[in-house]
Amino acid sequence: MTTPARFLLPFFLAISVAAMAQTPPRPIPVKVVVVTTFEVGADTGDVPGELQHWVERDHLDQIYPLPAGYHAVRMNSDGEMAIVTGEGASHAAATIMALGLDPRFDLSHAYWLIAAIAGGNPQQVSLGSAAWARWVVDGDLTYEIDAREIPAGWSTGYVPFGKNHPFEEPAKPMAGQVYALNHGLVNWAFNLTRATPLEDTPQLKAARSSFDGAAANRPPFVTLGDELSASTYWHGKLLDAWAARWVPYYTDGKGVFATTAMEDSGALQSLQFLANAGRVDWQRVMVLRSVSNFDQQPRGMDAADSLAMQRTGKYAAYLPSLETAYRVGHVVVNEIVAHWPQYQNSIPEAQPPAKP
Repeated sequence: MTTPARFLLPFFLAISVAAMAQTPPRPIPVKVVVVTTFEVGADTGDVPGELQHWVERDHLDQIYPLPAGYHAVRMNSDGEMAIVTGEGASHAAATIMALGLDPRFDLSHAYWLIAAIAGGNPQQVSLGSAAWARWVVDGDLTYEIDAREIPAGWSTGYVPFGKNHPFEEPAKPMAGQVYALNHGLVNWAFNLTRATPLEDTPQLKAARSSFDGAAANRPPFVTLGDELSASTYWHGKLLDAWAARWVPYYTDGKGVFATTAMEDSGALQSLQFLANAGRVDWQRVMVLRSVSNFDQQPRGMDAADSLAMQRTGKYAAYLPSLETAYRVGHVVVNEIVAHWPQYQNSIPEAQPPAKP
């Protein structure tokens, strides 16, 4: 005896509904991930941290909880995403890895823009300036002895792993100690943004007037300059001199120390691992750091007193550096999002630019 079709139809409908319920939703395609490192309070409506301008101005109103990371993810309908990693390399590494492995998002074609504030080397940058990094060098993976026990003739207590004295040749960086970014992409981003107008103010002029250095007293500008990444917040002219040698030491003389920050070696390590797993494209990673303060004391002040004045929100160029990070970074983000068919499968690049 055959079963009437009218009785079979509900059965097959139930099976179809159950199958659809078990099919995972299609991952959300992401075009650009803006990586910030801290927020002062709420994401909107109060004193800004690094995230707030992006949320308010780019209408990142879609919120996705990220319990395995430091902070919820924010997005808009154009495919632009922004995250906060938390401060320090460990927070950054964990948050980037949590995002990169999240099945809700398709990050396979996403460009990554670390857009955050930094300390600056007054030889290379001025307050409120922005530097695109071609190299990021880790400053934590090292031997160290207390400065009070440095042998005569040593310039620093930092000694490379496997060596017996500072800057002993040949340099042999460990895995995760040096990150070479896509120079063609970095050059493209710099060329695109080098003429971005950055506001100079009487306050900035006064703040930079007490510092020496080839670039210290220039109005804010956009440049190419490399980063030393270390979770230790160091400060002072002698440590600046160490960093200015540490970066070229580990990059075969190619890197030029311009900024110092606390998160990017962790973020970049996770992005490299995610690239190895096919989750992201390492060639689409950019690092932009804007200068909120100099990494050393001004004339007439010792390093300890100067360090005591370095507090988030009280940096000499805190608000200008937040504006710079957004204003310069947004030029790149907007270009990618607005012309996505051009950049989805083809990474932009440029030859090294002439010196500004």
